[in-house]
Amino acid sequence: MRWALVKVSLAVTAMVVVAFAVPLGLVVKEMARDRAFSNAERRAAGLAPVLAITTEREELDRAVATTEDGAAGRMAVHVPAADEPGGKALEIGTRRAAEDDLRITRELGRATITEVPGGSVLLQPTALGSGQVAIVELFVPEGEVSNGVATAWLVLAGVGIALIVGSVAVADRLGVRMVQPAQRLAGAAHDLGEGRLGARVPEEGPPELKSAAIAFNSMADQVVQLLANERELAADLSHRLRTPLTVLRLNAASLGSGPAAEQTRHAVEQLEREVDTIIRTAREAKPQTQATGPGAGCDASEVVRERMDFWSALAEDEGRKVRVAGVDRPVRIPVARPELVAALDALLGNVFRHTPEGTAFSVDVHNGDDAVIVLVSDAGSGIADPAAALTRGNNGHRAGSTGLGLDIVRRMAESTGGDVRIGHSVLGGTEVRIWIGLDGRGSGDDGGRRGHRTARRRRGGTGSRRAADS
Repeated sequence: MRWALVKVSLAVTAMVVVAFAVPLGLVVKEMARDRAFSNAERRAAGLAPVLAITTEREELDRAVATTEDGAAGRMAVHVPAADEPGGKALEIGTRRAAEDDLRITRELGRATITEVPGGSVLLQPTALGSGQVAIVELFVPEGEVSNGVATAWLVLAGVGIALIVGSVAVADRLGVRMVQPAQRLAGAAHDLGEGRLGARVPEEGPPELKSAAIAFNSMADQVVQLLANERELAADLSHRLRTPLTVLRLNAASLGSGPAAEQTRHAVEQLEREVDTIIRTAREAKPQTQATGPGAGCDASEVVRERMDFWSALAEDEGRKVRVAGVDRPVRIPVARPELVAALDALLGNVFRHTPEGTAFSVDVHNGDDAVIVLVSDAGSGIADPAAALTRGNNGHRAGSTGLGLDIVRRMAESTGGDVRIGHSVLGGTEVRIWIGLDGRGSGDDGGRRGHRTARRRRGGTGSRRAADS
């Protein structure tokens, strides 16, 4: 839009300048020509009194020599021959006009202008006392005819260029005033679309764009609030519902046999199915957004310690050995606390759900320069097909599972540019490796290998990866 305004202004101003400057330049040239020949006619008329008094050569030579043009050799006088016998024609000065031009001037009886080499000649007829017509010839050089024309044209060209440059500058400033707010609005909309929820637009510029900026900022605030509410709801559903249900199911399994125990287990299973339906609906309605909006960020060590305190009590009841490492100092990550809590609960709940009692598990946190790696390992039988488990977590569900667990973990990791991988743990079972980027860049294969090497160095062995499918 900016360059379009500049081009339109340039075209319109150029047309206006040409429409006025070209005719004005021609008028200036014609005025200079008229001025030159008017002066020449006035000077030629100065010999008329002399010709009216005498036609003697000596007198005429003196009269011509006393004039400026005569002294410069630019004036001539042509006196026709007398009608009396023996009369001769007189020519004073240097003649430049042709004989035919002199004859035509006598016949017309008025001044004429004729082009000659180096300029023009003015032929001024003057009546003599004898009734004949003498002609005063005055040479006008080309420089005198065009005197001041070049300067006038340069002034006109300068004024025209100044007008064009000024109009282009004004159009450019107006274009900037209109385009910059529009560019900022488009950039903010692009940032918001990519998940940078803190994007806002300065409320300035033309009234229309200012109104659009106000509307955009209001919309962005509402989007942030809605997404925050959804993340909180999803975290509550996974944390407050699935986790207690896992405990209830495990406790119900230890009730033994009998009608009351079977009814309790059946009720827990039915309740779990209803909760799964609610969680599945929440996941399908949740848009894919970055987890780096306002308020994101937490201490991973603190969250891991808190959740392990909760799960350790249940692990003690089931005779599971628990190991936690790497949580002795703060580890800041660009992930909202509820999202990390939901991811950890999903993975740890999966350990209790799919491994027998007495199976050991561990949680390790490794803090690198550009990434934080969280490893959740167990000593169970492992996952036969890790790729299928990842596929189930992304695209499908298996019986008794919502598929939300891995999806929660994957979304959290990918929101930071990281990823989730499944492998075999050093405990003999499965391991989930959560790669959380600290600089917001995608991990890719190199990043994954770099993060895995970091984990392996800190652990002193070959790390493996595991993911939950619940």
